[in-house]
Amino acid sequence: MRQILAALAAVPLIGAGPAPAQPVVVELFTSQGCSSCPPADQAVARAADRPDVIALSFNVTYWDHLGWKDTFARPEFTARQVAYAKALGHGAPFTPEVVAGGRADAVANTPARLDALIARGRALPATQVSSAAGRVTVAAGVAPRRGAEVWLVRYDPRVIQVPVKAGENGGKTLPQRNVVRSLTRLGGWSGQAATYVAPAGDPALRSVVLVQTAGGGPILAAARL
Repeated sequence: MRQILAALAAVPLIGAGPAPAQPVVVELFTSQGCSSCPPADQAVARAADRPDVIALSFNVTYWDHLGWKDTFARPEFTARQVAYAKALGHGAPFTPEVVAGGRADAVANTPARLDALIARGRALPATQVSSAAGRVTVAAGVAPRRGAEVWLVRYDPRVIQVPVKAGENGGKTLPQRNVVRSLTRLGGWSGQAATYVAPAGDPALRSVVLVQTAGGGPILAAARL
């Protein structure tokens, strides 16, 4: 039986009224070579336990030339942040950056700042996502004029202790949580119901599907698989 996976708010509404908001996707762009990143890493790691948050940590590559090559960084993660920089009106990407719901961003290096950002990123879902037998289905809904994309994100839910041997954090061991290990574009979405093949992955990783406005825009729906 197909299971509806579009996650809703932790407390259901009673009676008639608008649908509750989905969990806010909180994307941290960080680097093991960035000395100002650990406080944001810790704030997002704590928020990962909240049922109203999907926390994802993307390690970027542009610190790698300063003495330490980030062990989790990938070019596609950097490209994702560059798209956000353009969409959110920044001249260039920076770390630490936290993007909430694809709608708002901040350094968010304290729990209070992160809480405020999460509130800014909250929105009602524009569609729903379901999964069965290695396929992901996005229901019919309202798509933005410039279209949307469907992304499969796989991340490690553990706290990973990373010994850094050089660079700005040389000599420190950094705890990192919900580290993204792969980012796969499944296809586009124009508002019609559509089904996508999800490639097989490491069973030790967890998966999230994002339906997102093209070009680093707002996230329209998010589902834990």
